[in-house]
Amino acid sequence: MFEIQPMNADVYRQQTRRSTLIIALIFLALAMVLSTAAVALFGEPGGDNLRFNVGGVFVAVLLMAALMRKVFWTQAWMAPAVYSWRLKRSLMAITNVMHHVKTAVEAGDPTAMKLLRFYHLGLNQMHQLDGNSSDHGQLIREMDEHKERMEALAIDIDQTRFDPAWIEAMKSASR
Repeated sequence: MFEIQPMNADVYRQQTRRSTLIIALIFLALAMVLSTAAVALFGEPGGDNLRFNVGGVFVAVLLMAALMRKVFWTQAWMAPAVYSWRLKRSLMAITNVMHHVKTAVEAGDPTAMKLLRFYHLGLNQMHQLDGNSSDHGQLIREMDEHKERMEALAIDIDQTRFDPAWIEAMKSASR
């Protein structure tokens, strides 16, 4: 279950820039240390040590992937980046079945209507967090039209939670 959380866009961008910088600096340090160590251990003085340098960078990539999953992912300084990653994953899951969702919305399916409302709210937040206002007007119009339809059917418009079971319901309803 994923839930949309209120977030200040300026603070979000500042924190994600900081976490990106931290990750980049750790990766650079690891890559340099591991490449230097590989050349020192296995290389030849004055020889072609490119493969050892590349090997050190490759090991740094693997180590960073492990650190990201096991250590950094749960750190407070990574929370905004993790939140946006989870939000984008939720939105992508809905996008992948959007043709089913829209068909079900037209048929008046309450689950589809909730799913589309969550999608609109999540996409709106992602646009705000990323500072992307290119299609914002169109999105707001679609959100308002859908909100009015939900209100007319007495469906709760406060759909800040995403239940992955809704995706399965859309897939099975279309079969």
